[in-house]
Amino acid sequence: MSEHTKGAQPDQEPTPVVAPAEEAAQGPNAVLIIATLCFGGLAAALMQTLVVPLQPELPTLLDTSRSNASWVITAALLGGAVAMPIAGRLADMFGKKLVLLVSGLLLVLGSVICAAGSGLAPMVVGRAVQGLAMGFIPVAISLMREVTPPRLTSIAVATMSATMGVGGAIGLPLAAAIYESGDWHVLFWASAALSALVLVLTWIVVPPVQDAVGGRLDWGGAIGLSAALILVLTAITKGNDWGWSSATTLGMLVAGLLVLAGWGAYELRHSNPLVDLRTSARPAALFCNVAGVAIGFGMMAQSIVVPLLLESPKSTGYGLGQTILEAGLWMAPGGLMMLVFAPVSATLINRIGPKYTLMLGATILGLGYLFAAFMMGSAWQLMIASMVCAAGVGIGYAAMPTLILGAVPLSEAGAAVGFNSLMRSVGTTTASAVMALVLTSSSIDVDGISFPSDSTFTWCFLIGAVAAFIGVAITLFVPGSKPAPQPVPVAPAEAGAEPTSAGT
Repeated sequence: MSEHTKGAQPDQEPTPVVAPAEEAAQGPNAVLIIATLCFGGLAAALMQTLVVPLQPELPTLLDTSRSNASWVITAALLGGAVAMPIAGRLADMFGKKLVLLVSGLLLVLGSVICAAGSGLAPMVVGRAVQGLAMGFIPVAISLMREVTPPRLTSIAVATMSATMGVGGAIGLPLAAAIYESGDWHVLFWASAALSALVLVLTWIVVPPVQDAVGGRLDWGGAIGLSAALILVLTAITKGNDWGWSSATTLGMLVAGLLVLAGWGAYELRHSNPLVDLRTSARPAALFCNVAGVAIGFGMMAQSIVVPLLLESPKSTGYGLGQTILEAGLWMAPGGLMMLVFAPVSATLINRIGPKYTLMLGATILGLGYLFAAFMMGSAWQLMIASMVCAAGVGIGYAAMPTLILGAVPLSEAGAAVGFNSLMRSVGTTTASAVMALVLTSSSIDVDGISFPSDSTFTWCFLIGAVAAFIGVAITLFVPGSKPAPQPVPVAPAEAGAEPTSAGT
């Protein structure tokens, strides 16, 4: 029985119920709602690459060591990893629009903290707060099913998923251009203004959907998962600086895994867990999440390696001597390909199903890496390779939320998509560590400066290809191959019936 009718007395006429998808279909604003949510997701994703152009200058700008300066990037990564599953669960409990507004507010707050500060501490704190706003993306993806008519749901989810790559691709040249034009603080004042616009548009455009299921937050689960993620991901991201065999790295890694195991046992006994591990263990969700790690790894690998190839000096024998801004512009078409392929992804999902769409995307990603491994001689070749990889990521990223949403109840959609986003984040984090390890495994000396040797780039591309093809193999185990079912609107004569929605 639905939340709207179960409290009615026998002699009372039940309150009419209209499925959220039908409600959106009756209004003219479905496209505007999709555009607003995608704009918010793009802004949140853009913050992840906001400081990349500043990275070589951060030690000087913040008057600190290079190792300490790396926390500016690590803080945003950890904030995003912690926020995504928790934001998803809060959205299921208290309503998705509320959590979207809080995420937008965090985006503004984090940007202002970074803009107003000058030292390492405010920068790290501000970046961590910006990372917490990444919860906007999985919550918006899970909301799409409720605020879009059936004909637009697939393309809406696909476009929203693409913003993770588009924001990163646009962020690099945009941030480089702003940074080169003046004071680095302007970069964060600009991001604060953009974030404020996201907050206002979300408040005005996104409709209030009565989707809250209530309950109390599993604080033990939230603290346990946060602690485990911080320990494990910090060990992975800082392993190259601290040494993979150092007591600090190994201690944090082991402690994180132990906390994660304890958290899993706790969640299985909890009556209202942060993450329903039994639901997550369903084959469709489980294998999709594992594939998300592999494809997330594949997405990040080219984002690290290609800019380094473009920006390395020509004296290395392989470098292309591009400036930071030029490298960002060469990379930008790849990110835009994810947006271009959103309607293609939606069509594939509806015709061949999300499982085979995900496999196709991962295959294209792997082929893009194989192309890159043998085509490193010019900027235009690397641009084409990046575009192929991005097309694969765009197709795959669009299919994963559809698979997840079809495998879990509507009341757990936010938490499930948030957990899947976390798995992709684990893949990207692991890729950062692995690529750094490979690139430092063999070096050459050019004018007294150490650079990675030519062969390490080839190995990075081949490892990215292997990760993508592993994603294909894992997806084979996802049950079902039918096209994504469309939500069935409630007819007027059935107004008192339980709303029907795909995947519930």
